[in-house]
Amino acid sequence: MNKILIIGANGQLGTALQNEFPKALTADVNTLDITNEKSVNAYPWKNVDIIINAAAFTNVDGAETPQGRISAWQVNATAVANLAKIATTHNIILVHISSDYVFDGSKKNYNEAASFSPLSVYGASKAAGDLSASVTPKHYIIRTSWVIGNGNNFVRTMHDLAQKNIKPSVVNDQIGRLTFTPDLAAVIKHLLETEQSYGTYNCTNSGPSKSWAEIAKKVYELSGKNPNDITPISTNEYYAGKTDIAPRPHYSTLDLDKIIKTGFVAPDWQDRLNKYIKEELQ
Repeated sequence: MNKILIIGANGQLGTALQNEFPKALTADVNTLDITNEKSVNAYPWKNVDIIINAAAFTNVDGAETPQGRISAWQVNATAVANLAKIATTHNIILVHISSDYVFDGSKKNYNEAASFSPLSVYGASKAAGDLSASVTPKHYIIRTSWVIGNGNNFVRTMHDLAQKNIKPSVVNDQIGRLTFTPDLAAVIKHLLETEQSYGTYNCTNSGPSKSWAEIAKKVYELSGKNPNDITPISTNEYYAGKTDIAPRPHYSTLDLDKIIKTGFVAPDWQDRLNKYIKEELQ
């Protein structure tokens, strides 16, 4: 039985990974500081066969600030380089989570071979992390988008606004698919158990690509509210007059052909959204 270590175990994805791998070891910043090479080197890696790195600095706008820029690069890039070195030294499989933000969103669809073109500090730091992870021989880079799980996220925010009868404006020119953390955890288990070829794999839920505004309307409808309470606006309008705002990709749809060919098809995000609101938020 492979010994798995989940890093970032208390986050949205980490929680889902613990459900998927209940016997896994877990670590967070209090038990293993992956940004510190000495801390990483001191960990008892002889007890680990697989590292799943679910830790990330995900405050996209915060990464545009002087301190946030440092933190984003420490967690999303330096830490991954530290883990890649350890994985190579100890012959460990490294599973690392990537992001649609490594692309500029100028194309309507991105496959695994697409060239990096990040717009933001966050996107650049994630791209650097991908490059670091890719140099260790046994690696799976899981590229995903618009993650929804057990924690603060867009769907939960929209549901809360609906319950308060607030009528928000939501951007209508960022297009993509939601990814629910149980399915993201399941694809990682699938890749490991079926011993797929190492490399990068896109994984989101299946279904049509929609804008944030369209998703918000769906959340309001499923929450028993009027979807017309959502006012669609452009990204530029939404952020007008605000500072330290990271540029967003307009298109975040990831091509799923490669992961489907391995035998894994994630459920439609619309079905998952319905279940999530009924079971998690009500």
